[in-house]
Amino acid sequence: MRKSRLLVVVVLVAFLAGIAFTGGILFASGNNWLTPVLAALQNPQEDSGGEADSVELPGVGPNTIADIVKKAGPAVVKIETQVQTTSQRYDPFFNDPFFREFFGQQFDFAPRTRVQQGLGSGFIITSDGYILTNEHVIEGAEVINVSIVGRSRPVPARVVGADRELDLAVLKVDAGNNLPTLKLGSSNDIEVGNWVIAIGNPYGLDHTVTVGVISAKGRPITVEDRSYRNLLQTDASINPGNSGGPLLNLKGEVIGINTAVSAEAQGIGFAVPSDTVQSVLDDLIKKGRVVRGWLGVEIQDLTPTLADYFGLSGAEGVVIRGVVSGSPAERAGLQQGDVIIAWNGKKLQSTGDLLDLAREAGPGKRVQLSVVRNGKTINVAVTLGERPQ
Repeated sequence: MRKSRLLVVVVLVAFLAGIAFTGGILFASGNNWLTPVLAALQNPQEDSGGEADSVELPGVGPNTIADIVKKAGPAVVKIETQVQTTSQRYDPFFNDPFFREFFGQQFDFAPRTRVQQGLGSGFIITSDGYILTNEHVIEGAEVINVSIVGRSRPVPARVVGADRELDLAVLKVDAGNNLPTLKLGSSNDIEVGNWVIAIGNPYGLDHTVTVGVISAKGRPITVEDRSYRNLLQTDASINPGNSGGPLLNLKGEVIGINTAVSAEAQGIGFAVPSDTVQSVLDDLIKKGRVVRGWLGVEIQDLTPTLADYFGLSGAEGVVIRGVVSGSPAERAGLQQGDVIIAWNGKKLQSTGDLLDLAREAGPGKRVQLSVVRNGKTINVAVTLGERPQ
């Protein structure tokens, strides 16, 4: 009996010693037992000076985002719209030929009118109430109300100028001369990988803040019946209701207007670059529309197949498919089949490049085009006209 008790004691002591030994390895070695992330959090390595290593993001402090949002947030507004739509009421029973044979047309239904509610975002750019947003946010709206931080009631707004092609609009509210504002920065200075902050009203949730980076620049996309060129791509979350809100850099400057989100993938949003906005802002405010320069040509991209056809070594340029009668292009002598390869010495890669350069130049500007015709490069001077609306 004593031997069996002794054996039990020995086994128990050995078992407890094993646990103690194992526990000593677990907590002493740390990195051998924890995942690398947990190990870094729970067991930071020390250098010879006894200070823990840390990874810091350039220009980002512990309160950087919060400070920017606190300063920029009051200038971000919620935009609510009312669009009146009309639809023909229809009942297949009353449209039956047999029924109409006996009862005639007196059962035709009058059109049904209903009011559709819309929601978006925007931001104030002048202290006296000019607001930037997307054109699609206010498209067709008969009533536009803007909610401003610190105001108990929405303020009516009117459209000052809008451009469907760029999806930009300027609104005006009469709400005093001391409104908070946001400054437009330079989207050309932003780099892929730079941190950005989006503020808006997704799904009606006021002043929602999301953070991400610039994923790409110069993105072309098509959303429903709209084609966009040269957008900023970001992984900062952008959802319905964010449209028209600001995309900020770490200086608190607007470098883009949040415009679209990919329906096929999460974490892919798009914004109109601030440099595009600044190039047309004066037109929108003073003229109510964007005034564009115009060549008067039908164009298409130069594909590798077309490059071979024209005997060109590269596939960069724009092919003229047709010339509008009486246009600046016709007066300058441009012809169908010409390939425009440069604009004032700047190489053209797509039709979008040509359209953007014409818009930026404006009517009355004289430009030099490098054109390939019959295998030879010639220079053609063109004075731009104003593109018809």
